[in-house]
Amino acid sequence: MKIAILSTNKNLYSTQRLVEAASARGHECVVMDHSKCYVGIQQGKPSIHYRGENITDIDAIIPRIGASVTFYGSAIVRQFEVMNVISANPSQAITRSRDKLRCMQILSGAGLGLPITGFARTTSDVDDLINMVGGAPLVIKLLEGTQGIGVVLAETKKAASSVIEAFYGLGNNILIQEYIKEAKGTDIRAFVVDGKVVGAMKRTAKEGEFRSNLHRGGTAEIVKLTRKERETAIAAARAMGLTVAGVDMLPSTRGPLILEVNSSPGLEGIEKATHKDIAGEIIKYLETQYEAKQQLRQVVVKRKVKKESKL
Repeated sequence: MKIAILSTNKNLYSTQRLVEAASARGHECVVMDHSKCYVGIQQGKPSIHYRGENITDIDAIIPRIGASVTFYGSAIVRQFEVMNVISANPSQAITRSRDKLRCMQILSGAGLGLPITGFARTTSDVDDLINMVGGAPLVIKLLEGTQGIGVVLAETKKAASSVIEAFYGLGNNILIQEYIKEAKGTDIRAFVVDGKVVGAMKRTAKEGEFRSNLHRGGTAEIVKLTRKERETAIAAARAMGLTVAGVDMLPSTRGPLILEVNSSPGLEGIEKATHKDIAGEIIKYLETQYEAKQQLRQVVVKRKVKKESKL
């Protein structure tokens, strides 16, 4: 197979590991900056161009789409899909998961555990909104935030009202979310590939911090998931339509509560914590899809030959 890693930075750990894993399994692998790809749309002849060349020889792609280029990156993935190229994650699922509100709504509809979450656009009902999620302390999140940026813990109702009104005043969309005290600054990242959990780690916030993101100074260690946590992670990825996903969950007295489902989860933290070849698992999934595609193609050819022989 010839595999393209869609990444804006070829030096990132995740990008390098995917290239290594693909090469180790005998595949040709290239890194393409999806922000510099462009598409041609015409009847029966969809095309993708990169650095002045028409790209026609890619068998599979692994999208590593950053939050700041979700719209454009998803459009490039969609174009590859139109050209019948295998993708580690569908474009629609990437778009769906990147919208935090939409993600919460989908997971809620699927009956999965979540922190109580509120969303509004005006300041007139702030008190009711705060009461809806159980009062203070509570967590306020920017819809567009990533890696723990734009996440605020409001200790009191007065502080929460001030932060919410400030965000609204700046024209930001936010989520207001229940604070899960019993989690004690920890969460769980389960890495799902093709309907199976291939690795899991517990992340713990540094002292004085409630956000456990590794980018915020948190630490990670391998963890054995409970049956409920494993089932929840798999169900969350399935509900979002993602084949490759990082599912973040909070432990709570009412079971695992999903914080986020990430369509481009980083590999560094999970691989170093678990000592597992997570990148290799993603490549294995693409191999199964490529084999299935080849087998289907052979069936189609045989049927065509058989039909022509009868004419």
